[in-house]
Order: sequence, then structure tokens, then C-alpha cells
Amino acid sequence: MQWETVIGLEIHAQLATKSKIFSAASTAFGAEPNTQACAVDLGLPGVLPVLNKEAVNMAIKFGVAIGAEIGRESVFARKNYFYPDLPKGYQISQMDLPIVGKGQLTISLEEGVNKVVGITRAHLEEDAGKSLHDQFPGQTGIDLNRAGTPLLEIVSDPDMSSAKEAVAYARKIHSLVQFIEICDGNMQEGSLRCDANVSVRPVGQTELGTRAEIKNINSFRFLEKAINHEIQRQIDVIEDGGTVVQETRLYDSEKNETRSMRSKEEANDYRYFPDPDLLPVRVTEEDIERIRATLPELPQQKSKRYINELKLSDYNADLLSSSREIADYFEVALNAAPEQSSLLANWILGDLTGALNKSEMGFSDSPISPEQLAGLLMRIADNTISGKIAKEVFEAMWNGEGSADEIIDSKGLKQITDSGAIEKLIDDVIANNADQVEQFRAGKEKVLGFFVGQIMQQSKGKANPGQVNQLLREKLKAK
Repeated sequence: MQWETVIGLEIHAQLATKSKIFSAASTAFGAEPNTQACAVDLGLPGVLPVLNKEAVNMAIKFGVAIGAEIGRESVFARKNYFYPDLPKGYQISQMDLPIVGKGQLTISLEEGVNKVVGITRAHLEEDAGKSLHDQFPGQTGIDLNRAGTPLLEIVSDPDMSSAKEAVAYARKIHSLVQFIEICDGNMQEGSLRCDANVSVRPVGQTELGTRAEIKNINSFRFLEKAINHEIQRQIDVIEDGGTVVQETRLYDSEKNETRSMRSKEEANDYRYFPDPDLLPVRVTEEDIERIRATLPELPQQKSKRYINELKLSDYNADLLSSSREIADYFEVALNAAPEQSSLLANWILGDLTGALNKSEMGFSDSPISPEQLAGLLMRIADNTISGKIAKEVFEAMWNGEGSADEIIDSKGLKQITDSGAIEKLIDDVIANNADQVEQFRAGKEKVLGFFVGQIMQQSKGKANPGQVNQLLREKLKAK
């Protein structure tokens, strides 16, 4: 039997406010356990929540960025369930009237194919604390620092049909929330987490299969692996005569498997009801337009501009606009070398990205600044150095040996462009390789590469490759 997959994602983005959603307690990461949970976060008797206006503004900002409906009146509700790390015994969230309604996001797939993924809603809620299972043998520790941290839960339609599509969508959300500066996107610190709803059904069936929810995935690599594993697990269960049950599962990255956590609760099992301590949030058209005016250039807009104005390829434009860090780095470098957009794109996406990945660093941590990289590429453009020598200069810059000009001067790497000097090198190589000369004259064009290699070796890579090729051909044909 042929199977197809249906996937929907719930992405929890921690909003970049300095204080929590209903209290003045700090949201800073890395504090000692239980030092940033105040009486409001814990729901102690006699306290009242006060809504953080900036969290509301950030939610609206996201809604505007995806072209979504903005709820003119949204309501906070109590979602009732018991977890050891949920001190109040309920979570303040939104149910029937979320702040962001239907929207959509376009994702880029292989071979230039685009797909529109619907977004059902995005609602505000508070985070729970964190259970620590690995620090106390036989016991569970509770850190309530995260309790009350503002989250925007972004719920997609079940529009994705493969793990690769789900990852592309998650990456697009990750990029967007960073671009509009509502979330730092740090998945290692839990700033962005993903739940995947996965089901399978026979090809051609319209009815959805029974879904399993995979909780709290914190990397794109694990998201892809978890979904693929869950797809295969469900197919195996059905083909073995079993029935997929609706449940919440946990992905174990070490074993590359999902395992059951609990049966999946329906929404009504949470006993949602409007929070009596919080008034409805009313948003006016003026509020929306004021926030719209603060939006930066969005990734899709950047990509289009790079293609139309800078004549970059679709592929490079998409990559350069895929994250705020990369786009900012590229544009600072472009400002320093405005005529070298294609060369900059190739070096940023090639050599620089490779070096950063190898060192497990981000663009903001790069030892080579955008201005320094631009300076290096200007020396390629004006023929001071060749592209090959530039690799050597780049490595020296990475190691902190100075600017491109300083390294070129100190190491004597300036390219030989003097025609007389290059001619002498060519004459010597031709004189010492009579057999290869005869081969070339007999029509074996490939021998040209041998001569070029010899000349570049003699010049220690400093001879201008363009001049070498031109003069070499002239001299070989003249003989």
C-alpha cells in the first residue's frame, strides 16, 4: 500500500521582552534555578497578573508580517492541567479568540518549487517551568525560572507532506521571528521549540489519519529525524495489523526513536474558561498600522531585491536572506564593496560559511568582519591577488594576522601582472617542455593545463592567470 503523510507544526517562539508576560520578573537566560520566579509567576494567593503590552505588540507584529487576520478583541483563558513544573495548576493561554488569526507563509523547496503553508492561528501564552531529570538520581528537580515567560504559539495548518517540507517551514518561521526582532531564535536555549503533529493515510484518502504529537524538538536536524521516524513507525503499526493511537510522544535523539509520553488530550479536556483576572485585549486599526510601520524589510522582500537589483541567483538570494545575521553581514560588506555583489555572495556562502560551520560559530562571531572581507575581495577585483592567493589571505585573516592589505604586503603575495615578467616565465617553461609543445601543436588542447600549472608553480601562484592563459596561447601558436 502507498502512504502519504500529513504534518502540522506548533512552534513556540519566546518573545524578546525583558520581563515576563504577566509580571515584572526577568526573562534573562542563565540565572540560577528558581531565582527569577516571582509570586505572580507562581500564582500565589492574593496576586494578580498584569499583561505585558510589549508582548501584545510583538504578536501583532508577527501577524502583520504574515498577512494574517489580527483579532480586534482577544481573550486569555485558563488551560487547566497538572504538571510538577506548572505551579498554578493552569496555564494562561488563548483559546477561542486568539490575537492572530489565519495567515500564510511561502516556503521554498527543491528545484525552485514554492509551496504555501497556511497558518491557523498564533496565540499568546505563558511558559511553564522546567523539570530536570538528569541532575538528581531517582528524583526530579524543578526550575521555575521560565514560568511566566511570554510565548507566541504559531500553529500551522496540516499542509506539509514530508519532513523536508516541515523543516523548510520551521526554518522560515525561525528566520522571520528573528528578522522582525520578536525572538532571538536560540534553539539551544529553548527560545524556539517545535511540536510536530504527524499522521499517515493511504494515498487518495481524504480523511486524516490518527495523529501523534511529538513534543519539544529543539533543532531542525532532530525535527527531520523525529518526523521520518514517526512516519515509519505509524506505517509499520498499521501494516502489522495494529492501530495508531492519538498520543503525545517524545523524541529521543540518542536512540533516534519516539516513545509514548501520555495519551493525547483534546482541547475540552483542559477545561478552558476565560481568565477572570484579565480583561479582553482590544486592538484598533491605528495600533495595527503603527506596528506595521515598524516592520523591517522581510526575508522574501530582501530576496526579491537581491535578485532584481543585484542580479544574484535565486539560490544565493534565498540563502543570503535566510537569516538576519547573514543578511546583515552581506549588506555591511556590500556597502564597503558595492560593485562586488556576486563575488561577496559566493565568498560569504562558500568560504566564510564553511569556516564558521567548522568552528561552530555564527556570523556575529566571525573573526573576519564584513568590511575586512570586502577589502579582500577588492584586491581580487583589482588584480592585486588571484582567487587562489585570496584563499591563503583569507586563512591568515581568520587567524588574526591583520587586514588583507597588511597580509599581502607582509607575505609578498601581490600578483605578478607585468607582461615582461610573465613572458619570461612562459618562455622558460616552453623551452624545458618540448614534448608537450609538440602535443599542443598536434591538437591536444588539454596540454595547456600542464603549461599553466608549471608557470603558476614557478611564480608561486602569483602570476595573473588571465594574462598567463592569453600570452601562453599566443606563444604556443607562434612556434
